[in-house]
Amino acid sequence: MELTISTPALLFPAITLLLLAYTNRFLAVATLIRDLHAKYQANPSHSIIFGQIKNLRSRLTMIRYMQAFGVLSFVFTVICMFLLFQEFTTWANIVFGLSLGALLLSLIISLIEIQISTKALSLELSDMEK
Repeated sequence: MELTISTPALLFPAITLLLLAYTNRFLAVATLIRDLHAKYQANPSHSIIFGQIKNLRSRLTMIRYMQAFGVLSFVFTVICMFLLFQEFTTWANIVFGLSLGALLLSLIISLIEIQISTKALSLELSDMEK
């Protein structure tokens, strides 16, 4: 397959939308943390809070890595386009592969973060069932 400059350009809207979704996740987690902080201030002995804190810390870490690999994928895509423009096709193919790899890692971490977030909802449900 011959890589043209339009091929990596196809990733631009996908990566941009993905980063927007990751930012929305981050904002949602930030809101949860602020709400949890208010609950903790009101009742420091509430046991569910400690499980949520651990869960939110791991989710924040995951979101950080999701965003980092998404941005890295974006950077590799731009570099790939530059290399294609300079007609360094071998290097462009390698960098495009790195871009796809970073995007794949970002998506895998996103899937893991979704699993963690469902555990957080389970904690909330278990608290209400008691």
